[in-house]
Amino acid sequence: MTAPTATDPTAPTAPTTGTAPAAGDRTMLLVGGTDQHLERAKALGVRVVLIQHPDKINAFQTGLADALLMVDYTDWATVRPLAEAAREVWGFDAVVSLTEGGLDTAARLREHFGFPGTRPEVSRRLRDKYLMRRHLADRGKLAMHWDRVTDRGSLEDFARRAGFPFIVKPTDATASFGLIRVGGAGDLDAVWERIEELRGRRTDRGSTLFTVREFLMESYLDGPEFSVEAFSFGGRHVVVAVTEKLVDDTHFAELGHALPARLAPDAHARVTAAVADFLDTMGVSDGPSHTELRLGSRGPVVIESHNRVGGGHINELVEAAYGIDLIGYGVAWPMGLAEELAGPPAARAAACTRFVLRDPGTVTAVSGVEEVAARADVLAVEVSVRPGDPVRPLRDNWDRLGFAAVTAADTDAAIALCERLTGEIRIDVTPHGAAVDPYDMEVAA
Repeated sequence: MTAPTATDPTAPTAPTTGTAPAAGDRTMLLVGGTDQHLERAKALGVRVVLIQHPDKINAFQTGLADALLMVDYTDWATVRPLAEAAREVWGFDAVVSLTEGGLDTAARLREHFGFPGTRPEVSRRLRDKYLMRRHLADRGKLAMHWDRVTDRGSLEDFARRAGFPFIVKPTDATASFGLIRVGGAGDLDAVWERIEELRGRRTDRGSTLFTVREFLMESYLDGPEFSVEAFSFGGRHVVVAVTEKLVDDTHFAELGHALPARLAPDAHARVTAAVADFLDTMGVSDGPSHTELRLGSRGPVVIESHNRVGGGHINELVEAAYGIDLIGYGVAWPMGLAEELAGPPAARAAACTRFVLRDPGTVTAVSGVEEVAARADVLAVEVSVRPGDPVRPLRDNWDRLGFAAVTAADTDAAIALCERLTGEIRIDVTPHGAAVDPYDMEVAA
């Protein structure tokens, strides 16, 4: 994967005006981010001032950034004066973040310094699921029951209005953490106990920067699930891909992603139109977005959205199928080093990622990774466990053990290939003795 270049017809190119400064004369303030984000920024030839959380910094980022401010970037009172001082010293031209925890801070800094881009209130509405639902409802664009959890009685009141099953979720978390499917009245006591247990705690793995504070209740949505990968250019939204989610109704962990989604033309049009209307309603103006929705008996209904590139290696899938690097666009566009996409691109292939799952226990052996990685049709493969590591009960995306991402001629072939290859990755697990899982509600259908 490479950053966009002027020689790639699908990639953003530098502005053609003779008055624009060269890339080497520009400086970016990057809030948080991964190694990939920093790589793409440096590949543009710009200077990067990196604000990184002490828990997230690594030697690679320390060596690649032109300047490093190591601080909790979710703490506005600390970040603001440091960013002001950084601008005095380095004179950055844009503030960028493509990581969940940095989006709100980057939006506030853009507004503070007068830079264009998606505004703080918009970023916050996307981060907070309650604010998103309230904003949509106030504009008559929400066809479902929803409410905030206040006490145990609010669960009963919501069940009377919405019926069973319904979903309870934290308003401000990621990767399906803390999601609970409430199947019937007999679940309510245990659901309330789990809410009280989680409230006030940080997410316990993965993106540990978030504190669980409030919970939302909403109607259960039927139908297949999709995500729409889009990029907005000054308020004009271009759908780059519709991704089909591979799911299992017995838990909330995503099994994989495949694109282009296998949708009939009319269904594809309904999905993309719903997302464009959602982005307009929410006020998204610039940059990537990843919007998840279900297409069922209520029509296309948005579950949640993010003003960043989707996780689950979706960027690699999009690049393989469409030749478009959304991360590259995400860092190039605010720097004035990308041209707008004229419209939705045509797929030149298909791609799929599938996650490796195992029953709870202890890992005893791992094999087959190198053989799968050697194939020409494999985009990436990784296993995150080794012998001796525990395997937790499958509840959310952090409990997956690895993945394989592949490309093929069409979506059916990509899914079949990915399923076969993940089966060739061997992770032997010695099961634990029978025990009661305290998180059964987050697993049960």
